[in-house]
Order: sequence, then structure tokens, then C-alpha cells
Amino acid sequence: MTLWYLIKTLLTAVVIVVVSEVAKKNEVMGSLIASLPLVSVIGMMWLFGETGDAQKIIKHSTGTFWYVLPSLPMFLVLPWLMQRGWDFHLALLVCILMTGGLYLGMTKSLTKFGITL
Repeated sequence: MTLWYLIKTLLTAVVIVVVSEVAKKNEVMGSLIASLPLVSVIGMMWLFGETGDAQKIIKHSTGTFWYVLPSLPMFLVLPWLMQRGWDFHLALLVCILMTGGLYLGMTKSLTKFGITL
């Protein structure tokens, strides 16, 4: 079991390293690769491969859809703050806190429509 976790960790980490290395050379290509739902697809592959449970994939995929929406403003707010002179780390912290608040708001809003995540 330990070898399987090591393989999963290494393959997943490769995706992150590829994104950062490509982005150093070509920001647009790095952004394109990062925008692909690679983490979600890899996560679903690991989840289904280990459980074979279609219901888990359905719930995971639906949850991912709803949680992507409140994360999108971060990609506009972060550069906006930095263009106004904010330090990267502070701007990122503010965006992380904002995104957390938006996740909470999304979860509460969806329950009003009978959707639970």
C-alpha cells in the first residue's frame, strides 16, 4: 500500500512541476495547462481505481463543479491587487481568505435550493 501512495504522490506532483516549469518559459502555456482539470481527472481516476464506486465519482464531480465557481474570482482579484502594488504573499492570503468565504457562501446558498455538497 505504501508503494501505491508513493506512485500516486509522484505522478500527481509531476503535474504541478510541469505547470510551474512550463510557466517559467511561457506564461500562457503554463496557464493553459493549469486551467485543465488535471487534478480533478487524476483524483477521479485514483478514486474510481481504488473504489470502483460510481456514486463517489458522481458526487465528487458534482462537488467539483460547484466549488470551481467560487474559486474563479481569485484569478481576477490576485493580479488586480498585485497591479496596485500589493505584495504577492499578502495578495495571495487575501485571495485565499476571500475564496474560503465564497466557498462557505456557495455551500450555504446551494442548500437553499436543496443541493448539498
